Amino acid sequence: QVQLVESGGGLVQAGGSLNLSCAASGRTFSAYAMGWFRQAPGEERESVAAISRRGATTSYATSVSGRFTISRDNAKNTLYLQMNSLKPKDTGVYYCAANRRGTLSSRPGQYDYWGQGTQVTVSS
Repeated sequence: QVQLVESGGGLVQAGGSLNLSCAASGRTFSAYAMGWFRQAPGEERESVAAISRRGATTSYATSVSGRFTISRDNAKNTLYLQMNSLKPKDTGVYYCAANRRGTLSSRPGQYDYWGQGTQVTVSS
């Protein structure tokens, strides 16, 4: 299995930027497609972005397309999410997740391993 630890969250004003990281340990990081999800209070967990095993293919939720960039460095066993032009509605706990099937799924149930999450708060 793989262990995931997110970092980089915090409080930022609207229009600002944050860069989240997800450090992986355990089995081979490059064997997994990866995703970022977020969950606001009282709402369901939603997909933000996903990336293929080698990073050649990415997908984004419509709400973040053009503002967020997902990337990975397999040599460093790390997943990233660069978030620009942040909005208050981007507020939530952000989770990284690993998918051993290698598919770029937006469904949380398709992911096998999860981090503990990092809080992102965007003030207006």
